[in-house]
Amino acid sequence: MDKKLKNLEKQYTDVSIPKELDLVVERALKQGRKKKKNRTPQWLLGSAAAAMLFTASLNVSPAMARTLSDIPVVGSVVKVLTWTEYEVAEDNFDANIKVPAIENLDNQDLANTLNEKYRAEGKALYDEFITEVGDLKASGSGGHLGVDSGFEIKTDNDQILSIGRYVVNTVGSSSTVMEYDTIDKENEILITLPMLFKDKNYIEAISENIKEQMRTQIAESNQDKVYWVKGAGMADEDLMEAFSAIQPDQQFYISDKGKLVISFDKYEVAPGFMGVVEFEIPTDVLKDDLVSTKYIH
Repeated sequence: MDKKLKNLEKQYTDVSIPKELDLVVERALKQGRKKKKNRTPQWLLGSAAAAMLFTASLNVSPAMARTLSDIPVVGSVVKVLTWTEYEVAEDNFDANIKVPAIENLDNQDLANTLNEKYRAEGKALYDEFITEVGDLKASGSGGHLGVDSGFEIKTDNDQILSIGRYVVNTVGSSSTVMEYDTIDKENEILITLPMLFKDKNYIEAISENIKEQMRTQIAESNQDKVYWVKGAGMADEDLMEAFSAIQPDQQFYISDKGKLVISFDKYEVAPGFMGVVEFEIPTDVLKDDLVSTKYIH
């Protein structure tokens, strides 16, 4: 079962971001606040027709109408909705995969690239789930298999849109993977972690602060919190894999208050009962490394 769980996780995390995204971000950065002319790529005409059919179908599909009834409206223009939903409900197999879509970004290239990435992720999850279910049924081994995937708006203000996408896989035990996209709504560009900083010094600065926060939380929690970090009272040899440093592209979002929040998946830096864990990094820790205080302040 552990192998099947890892396969599901790998299928999700291995979905590649289209190479065009780097070009989109670079082009958007050069344009800054300049708005692009209203152009409709030829290939989008078919999508527009499909969207019209999709909207019309709401009149005859109560389930679809219920899905859209909870659409979170982002700001006054940009919005995020559930583009499609995959559902499976059987005795031992269940899946609920909601795929988000961003609408009304003037930077249509960026919106299209992100939306295609989301759709590819959702389809890959569903396909892998169906394959695993088929294998289990064929083997007659029984067991339970489940996947729950969706999204949540972490930040929604005049400047920032941060979308968190989660995947919870259940095969005996469960695992949770989070991925975030943070968008500058004013300039309509995708914000990455490295672009916030002057150089790679941010990796050590953030990592050392997180270790400090981990040790403090452990000391103050009366053993309610546990992290795999050295110097927190646990014998080093008992640590599975002690946390040493964040990845250069560690998952993050920017909070509504303009704070950098670093996120770790379930089991990444702590036991499973801790779930997904987040650390808000004090701006004082980052101020010497930030390119500017436009986003983080």
